[in-house]
Amino acid sequence: MTKPVLRFAPSPTGLLHVGNARVAMMNWLYARKHGGEFILRFDDTDPVRSKDEYVDAIREDLKWLGIDWDREERQSLRQDKYDAAIDDLKSRNMLYPCYETEGELNWKRKAARQRHQPFIYDRKALTLSDDEIAHLEAEGRKPHWRFLLTDGVVEWDDLTRGICTFDTEHVSDPVLIREDGSLLYMLGSVVDDLEMGVTHIIRGEDHVTNTVSQILLYMAMGGKPGALEFAHMPLLAGPGGSQLSKRLGSLSLRELRNDGFEVASLVGLLTGLGASDKIEPATLTEVLGKFDLSHYGRSTPKFDPAELASLNEKVIHDMSFETAKPKLEALGLGDAPEEFWNAVRGNCWRVAEAVEWWDVITKQVIPQIDDADAEFLKQAADMLPEGDLDTTSWKAWTGAIKDATGRKGKDLFMPLRKALTGREHGPEMSAMLVLIGREKACERLCGKAV
Repeated sequence: MTKPVLRFAPSPTGLLHVGNARVAMMNWLYARKHGGEFILRFDDTDPVRSKDEYVDAIREDLKWLGIDWDREERQSLRQDKYDAAIDDLKSRNMLYPCYETEGELNWKRKAARQRHQPFIYDRKALTLSDDEIAHLEAEGRKPHWRFLLTDGVVEWDDLTRGICTFDTEHVSDPVLIREDGSLLYMLGSVVDDLEMGVTHIIRGEDHVTNTVSQILLYMAMGGKPGALEFAHMPLLAGPGGSQLSKRLGSLSLRELRNDGFEVASLVGLLTGLGASDKIEPATLTEVLGKFDLSHYGRSTPKFDPAELASLNEKVIHDMSFETAKPKLEALGLGDAPEEFWNAVRGNCWRVAEAVEWWDVITKQVIPQIDDADAEFLKQAADMLPEGDLDTTSWKAWTGAIKDATGRKGKDLFMPLRKALTGREHGPEMSAMLVLIGREKACERLCGKAV
């Protein structure tokens, strides 16, 4: 196989979301797995909605995921290429003007639905006389332009779906140019794919029908049959099976990142969904060794935030202090020692949860003391070991308290935890006692808020 060339072509009209992030990962993994080239190509031909701030955000989010690229392209800088292709297609009568308004097209779509049929453009524009066109233009109508599909069957061997066959009789001639002269994605995409030598396109299965038009346009512009391979992946669904909405801010990488999700949890879930392998936290480098498109099935993968949180929890529990330290510093916990992180990470599902436990150690805590435990806790305070505490102090101290009071189990440990931390649950007290320190522990056991 010749070295593949793949591309990720986001529109910089918003933030990167989990659905398109998964597509970016799949294309990157395939390119790197086979020693190929990966292109980041911004579809920024919409001057109103495309913004440089989103270009920068997409770059940053891709780098956060571990995705690099061999070259970057901006479609807004390539208009001359598209104009030349348009002129060529028009000269060969492969682009034709259509004068229906959006309202008229919607009426036709509605009529098709009432007949329980898909909407297929009827090519009425091809029957218009010169006089009729002149009359429509005199009304002020401006045409949109459709690509004239050739009659026949289009077939390709999809890398995930197998053999796909479509008769163009059942496909509408696609609109390539809007009334205002702006391009739809397909024309620019095909021009760029040809010039940049793209060999493989991995994307969502919602583009399957578009592939028919794309292949025919590709060949009309000089592409060789079969030179462009496709893999259409099932779209992500929500936990209940409903389609994910890209409009939900909680699904943007930026929002997930700000919420404390680690890259390994997100990469592990997005690359693992729909595959036969067990889903585990992983970096893209770790996924690369086992990546294979044949491992992905046809069933709809479900993106469950609860599963993502569970993976994130696993990442945090295994995270070294060296990795956590810059994250803790960003949270204002630059003074937190390694002993602290090792003590609390097992009770965190994200690094930010450590702030609560740092506050327990360094800030005022209101002890939770039941009336029935007050004297017991004062006795426990008197029995605290002298001098500096260490990780053996808790066991020795509670053993002595047990012998002196007869308390054991929950009756022994829960009052101590509630008084020392103000909470019923938390990290191992053998480590927390050391971090709290003897003086503060004594005061809390006696009911003082310190």
